[in-house]
Amino acid sequence: MKWAPRGYGGDRRPPESIKRQGWQAQRVLVIDADDERLTWLERELVRQLGEKLYGEKQKQQEGRHE
Repeated sequence: MKWAPRGYGGDRRPPESIKRQGWQAQRVLVIDADDERLTWLERELVRQLGEKLYGEKQKQQEGRHE
C-alpha cells in the first residue's frame, strides 16, 4: 500500500492558478517584475512598489546563489 501525506501526491496546480485564486480570495497580488505581459511602465511601477515596501534587491555575493 502506497501512502503519501496530503499535498505530496497527485497533480500540482499551475502557479498562475494559485496567483489568480490568491488575488480573488484574499486580494494578495504576486507579480513577477519581469512579466512580459506588462508594459515597461507597469513593470517599473511593480519594481518601485517592491522596493518601497521591501527594500532594494540584494546584490548576489560571490560564491552564493539565490
